Amino acid sequence: MTYEEAVSYIESVPKFTSKNKPSNTVELMERLGRPERGMNIIHVAGTNGKGSVCAFLAAMLTAGKKKTGLFTSPHLVKINERFQIGGVPVSDAEFLAAYEKVWKAVQEMMADGFAHPAYFELLFAMGMLIFRERGVEYLVMETGLGGRLDATNTVEHPIAVVITSISLDHTEYLGDTVREIAAEKAGIIKAGVPVVYDAGDAEAAQVIREHAQKMGSPAIALLPSMYQICGKTDKSIDFMLDVGYYEHRVFTAPYPAAYQACNASLALLAMEIIDPVHTVAHELRAQALASARWPGRMETVLPGVIVDGAHNADGVRQFVRTLTDVEEGRRVVLLFSAVSDKNYERMIETICQTGKLSEVIVTQIEGSRIVPAGELAKVFETCTDVPVNTVPDIRRAFETGLDKRGDGLLFCVGSLYLVGEIKGILEERHK
Repeated sequence: MTYEEAVSYIESVPKFTSKNKPSNTVELMERLGRPERGMNIIHVAGTNGKGSVCAFLAAMLTAGKKKTGLFTSPHLVKINERFQIGGVPVSDAEFLAAYEKVWKAVQEMMADGFAHPAYFELLFAMGMLIFRERGVEYLVMETGLGGRLDATNTVEHPIAVVITSISLDHTEYLGDTVREIAAEKAGIIKAGVPVVYDAGDAEAAQVIREHAQKMGSPAIALLPSMYQICGKTDKSIDFMLDVGYYEHRVFTAPYPAAYQACNASLALLAMEIIDPVHTVAHELRAQALASARWPGRMETVLPGVIVDGAHNADGVRQFVRTLTDVEEGRRVVLLFSAVSDKNYERMIETICQTGKLSEVIVTQIEGSRIVPAGELAKVFETCTDVPVNTVPDIRRAFETGLDKRGDGLLFCVGSLYLVGEIKGILEERHK
């Protein structure tokens, strides 16, 4: 089997499987020898900010000479991005070797009457094999969907748990209220394992705090009053974190979005649990934060061109905070697309209310969750008076956006799938 054949099969899995119970994942991991055991795992859940927190943590641990793995989702361009060691995605050969071992275990499971693992279960199992075989010491691991029933929650003894901001998303799976969703995310808390959490939403914070108490887990809350932004540029923000070891110290997050101060602060607080004796000293942590990269989140991909994977109501609200900071009179062009299971009408309305847009281009993401570009255009036309261009082909839509921005800014927003397509286009250009 080739690497391409393995990827093709994995990508076809959603067409004939559904989400399984955690017991199915446990069975798969048992047959693989529980490869996740023996690693120091930091488990991260939340609605928004998970990936950034994971990237910050991995960067700080790697800077401290710890052999660090990073397991995240989704990928933007290539599936290998989900498995990184020392900031580098694994090779095609490593990916294929792990797939072949997992596939053998899957065949044995199915012969014994177990369900075929779902897409994310396969990738989780492959990742744990890869990290074990590479001798990873610390693993920063992001949940897929939710937490309580997520495949990653079969990990038995993480050394720390981090829960980022909670808001309404994936309500068809996780619940219709913030309390319900917070309870699903808090389901990753293990008995006695410390949890660091964003306490910006009082309702979500209460749920997390109560669950931590029930599990006998130390709970460290990050309140908005604990950090403050003290400087910003088009590419970064400076913030001060007034907590314990970090009191009155200034850090830089390499993104223009204000919410990254919160994400970086969560990562810094988690480091106090992971590394309480400060083998990774303050200056090294600060340098690692400033140089960390998490693609697709308020990322400047070309001068004046920013991609952001904001794809739910809270993510778009955070994007809007950045948009409102754009200087008055500067031309702002928006390239937008979304998938059908997102509340794109609300997302569009929120963006248009800023009054910052000069022109809009809408495109469409092909697949089973497609929203036709024409349908998105109609929503924009009810929310704004600026010109709205309908360009179904993403490549042509991006070229149109580049042409129309002039000396202003082009923001590409609405879906991580859109971001992935654009980054793929730019990689082709570079090659």
